[in-house]
Amino acid sequence: MTRTLLSEAEGYALLAAHKIPVPNHSLTTTPEEAVRAADAIGYPVVMKVVSPEIVHKSDVGGVITGIGSGDAVRAAFTQIQDSTHSRAPDARITGILVEQQLSPGLELIIGGKIDPAFGRILTVGIGGKMVELLRDVSLRVLPVSDDEINDIVGELKGYPLITGYRDEPPRDKKALVRIIRSAADLFLSDLTLSEFDINPLVLYRDGACAVDARFYREDREIPLETVSSAGMDNSLLDISSIAVVGASQDPGKIGYAICRNLLTFPGSLYPVNPKSPMILGRQAYPDLASLPGKVDLAVIAIPAAGVPGVIEEAGKKKIPLSIIISSGFREGGGEGRNLEEDILAIAQRHGMRIMGPNCLGLMLPHKGINTTFDPVSPRPGRIAFISQSGAIITTIVDWSLPEEIGFSSVISVGNQADLTFEDFVRYAGDDPATRSIILYIEQIRFGKRFMDVVSRVSLTKPVVAIKSGASRLGQRAASSHTGSLAGSYEVYMAAFRQAGVIPARSIREAFQAAELLSSEGYPRGTRAIVITNAGGFAVLSSDYAERFGIDMVEFPSDLVSELDAVLPANWSRANPIDMVGDSSADRFARTFDIMIRRQDLWDIAFIVAVPSAISDPLRVANEIVRFSRHTHKMIVGCMIGGDSMKTPLRILRDSQIPNFPDLEDAFRTVGNICQHKCSSGFPGCRHG
Repeated sequence: MTRTLLSEAEGYALLAAHKIPVPNHSLTTTPEEAVRAADAIGYPVVMKVVSPEIVHKSDVGGVITGIGSGDAVRAAFTQIQDSTHSRAPDARITGILVEQQLSPGLELIIGGKIDPAFGRILTVGIGGKMVELLRDVSLRVLPVSDDEINDIVGELKGYPLITGYRDEPPRDKKALVRIIRSAADLFLSDLTLSEFDINPLVLYRDGACAVDARFYREDREIPLETVSSAGMDNSLLDISSIAVVGASQDPGKIGYAICRNLLTFPGSLYPVNPKSPMILGRQAYPDLASLPGKVDLAVIAIPAAGVPGVIEEAGKKKIPLSIIISSGFREGGGEGRNLEEDILAIAQRHGMRIMGPNCLGLMLPHKGINTTFDPVSPRPGRIAFISQSGAIITTIVDWSLPEEIGFSSVISVGNQADLTFEDFVRYAGDDPATRSIILYIEQIRFGKRFMDVVSRVSLTKPVVAIKSGASRLGQRAASSHTGSLAGSYEVYMAAFRQAGVIPARSIREAFQAAELLSSEGYPRGTRAIVITNAGGFAVLSSDYAERFGIDMVEFPSDLVSELDAVLPANWSRANPIDMVGDSSADRFARTFDIMIRRQDLWDIAFIVAVPSAISDPLRVANEIVRFSRHTHKMIVGCMIGGDSMKTPLRILRDSQIPNFPDLEDAFRTVGNICQHKCSSGFPGCRHG
């Protein structure tokens, strides 16, 4: 494609055609023509060089402001030409733009770019120095609704400058929203545009005006991604027979580890190796064609060069699904990319689906399936973990065993040559064993399809995602303000928000959120109570609640009187409820009973218990279980301690009540969930 920078006059014409206000202006080629234009526009005026080779006009001395007379126009015309020839001698000057100089107002930026994964992106930010200093911007994947445009404006840190701040007057928010709508529609309707940048848009008490604009146009249209409703047939994972191509007797081979992990598979297991008649006590076969019966899944663990031939065999055998563990494909570039395209073409010809290549494989603990070479297998549970990194899967599975965290499925997507994240998210969304979903993402291939699938799944099951690549190190510099502000990571975060995905900054944070949600679901609101036998943690709870946007309920006088009847005279008489350090399990129980009766006042209960000579942690844990069973609210366990808490924590875990050994983690996790729930417009979300 050939990329062309439109002249500013052409950009103004494009904006005006979409009813976005622009200054009065005229493109001139001589000093006298410039004077006539300035006289017609009215002084003062601004003059700017127009050149297809110059993006940043100020850098070459190509902009002069505050021009107040005809003589000053002539002088500015010559000065701009001379300065531009001097600093950019190869640049062609096609004219000098004379335009109305506007009065000062609030400067904003509106821009668009095309992201390789998600397509057309809209960026809105506070302009001037603020956009560079504070990066006060909001992003959305297009298209956007009118409500989303209002949200874009409202979530800017500088939003008070729009509504009126201190001695600043309120600005015309309705005009701003109309212009953002028009800019979004322009970018979606003109498919030859690849990037644009309105900087600044000056917003006034009444109305607004686009002072400067850059548009990049390609020599052909860049089509919008179409969202296909077709995806993986979930019955592909109803597996009763598995063939392992590359099975081995050698413990040092991947094929050995895969076969070993499948020895407990309740269905038929067929090792495939032309050199070994028996592998791990199972009869082996020389090739797929010689297998005696129907095969639901082929797991391929041989060198990349041999994979196309095996895929051809699998297709002829009418095997519906192949998992390609082998590496050496697109991730290596060059010949590997061509090899990946070849195996995909063969699979499509036979109507076969492919996981990978370059993936770890598949674990379905409830079905006794582990096609990976991970040395351990996970416990059955309620979390689906879908990852682009096999190494992260092996680490997480190993960590999950002592933590007694279970999985409904663990899926490695690899290169996503065929089946992608969205296929497995859809599967997990339909899977009755799954209560929450965690994604580890390095790259989404089909952004719109991903958003379409995840936005539907996230309505019924929480989806938490970790996106690698938050660092700006090594990210390619963009050619405009918009490009540099709408980096890849920021675009993913915007797409997650629009699709209802909860972003996490770490694996630990992701699992804390997923475990809590798989047990408790979303809270109806952000109103919280804290019940504790530790005064220090009561104080910290108040601090953390304020930090993470959780509303601590103010108790009405009648509730305080009820609590007075069961608590000692020196209890805190407020929320957090500090029952003091000599609290027994009975004191927890009586407090819980009152809060069960008064659960209309709160949405979330943090139960913070520490070891003491008086309290029996085992009984406290059982009382927390009883409390949870008699409410329909989010119960967050915070039993904090060492060895004395191990058995109580097992009681909570067996009753599927999450526990946070760190109080700050508990409030951060709940705060993130509440923020996501409210910002995503979930029904029933309320504050206070």
